[in-house]
Amino acid sequence: MKTGIFLSYKGIGANLLHLSYCHQIAERFGPVTIITLCSKLDKILKTDPKIKEVIYLDKYHKKFLDILNLSAFFKNLKLDNIFIFYPSVRYFLACKISGIKHIYQYPLFKKKNLHLVKTAKRFTEKILKIENCPTETKLNIDEKKLKNYKFENKKTIILGIGSSGPTTKWGYKNYLSLIKKFENLESKFHYFLLCGPDESDAANEIIKELNIPNCKSLANENISEVIYYISSSNLFIGNDSFGHHIASQRKIPSFIIMLDTPEAYTSYSKFQNRIIPQNISIDKITHDTRLDPNLIGVDDVFNSIKQFI
Repeated sequence: MKTGIFLSYKGIGANLLHLSYCHQIAERFGPVTIITLCSKLDKILKTDPKIKEVIYLDKYHKKFLDILNLSAFFKNLKLDNIFIFYPSVRYFLACKISGIKHIYQYPLFKKKNLHLVKTAKRFTEKILKIENCPTETKLNIDEKKLKNYKFENKKTIILGIGSSGPTTKWGYKNYLSLIKKFENLESKFHYFLLCGPDESDAANEIIKELNIPNCKSLANENISEVIYYISSSNLFIGNDSFGHHIASQRKIPSFIIMLDTPEAYTSYSKFQNRIIPQNISIDKITHDTRLDPNLIGVDDVFNSIKQFI
């Protein structure tokens, strides 16, 4: 019996947020096939024994008229079951036409105000007939390979200075000031700056200003390597990005600077810690909130995390 799971998200973080539910389904039906709109998810989940394969769907998902092509795509997968974590008529019809016997899906026509975590949890519990489905799980990686990324006598801090959206960024100058505070402590740290290739200038500015040997940019590292740098760390501090999802699912304390991030993205793991501006409620922060980064000071962040370092 071949079971598929469709995740309708392009971002790594939103996909990893659903990993616990993928694992629960795999425990019932065996290793699953994940179909996703995220081009890099396969590189992150390639060593997960509960994931048979990850297929990147890079077409047929934008127009309703693509439904026949989409159904042919699903038919080629030869699935017996599919779990669709999205209330889409188009995907339902495509799977129906493709001949998949058992189709489980979010209630149709109810896209508005879907809570990523609560909706996925209720859906999984209902279909699998289980209670208290965990919202977090362990991200499986090659534990032997991980040993190559450990530093003796130094704790490692990941600073997530990058982000896919400009409104979620705290600003590289704030991270620079934060590292300077760490350097004044007795403990010694190694710093990794997590960002994309198009954000390498910000990382280089930090490294140039610090002029210390224990700070490295991950801007040009392959995602397959980045997950090991994160997994070997002792602490994650940063913008809302895929980094804190990997860290928290590796049981690493993660501090997320909340400027333009829905509450759901930081509500599923006990290793996630929010840093929010004073006098602003978490339920007031979401996409397009566009809060001023200066509402969260360097001292605010440092004081929030100093007990962990």
